Amino acid sequence: MESSATSAQQASGASGEHSGQQHSVSLYLKVWGLLFVLSTFSYLVDYADLHGYLRWGLILALMVAKAGLIVAVFMHMRWERLALVYAILIPPLALLVLMVLMAAEADYTFLTRLAHFR
Repeated sequence: MESSATSAQQASGASGEHSGQQHSVSLYLKVWGLLFVLSTFSYLVDYADLHGYLRWGLILALMVAKAGLIVAVFMHMRWERLALVYAILIPPLALLVLMVLMAAEADYTFLTRLAHFR
């Protein structure tokens, strides 16, 4: 009985140690600082009183950068297998492409209806 418990401890490492990834606190502090800077830039976009596509483009770019940083570091995707990263990132990107195509089709349909039904 004791030999199976000892072999289980040896397989999982020394008792009290975790076999998961350990990252330094400085990494998390750097990411926190970068998130703070990106959030500051996001607020400065509104403070600068930008309008139109420039405003929304900057806000969305900063939002995507913050989300990517959070997913990469805090959800440990940076250290995962590439297949898992692709499995998580490809579907939202495919949906984004399909949404852009639908928006372009909607514009074409709207303009066609305007031209023919006046």
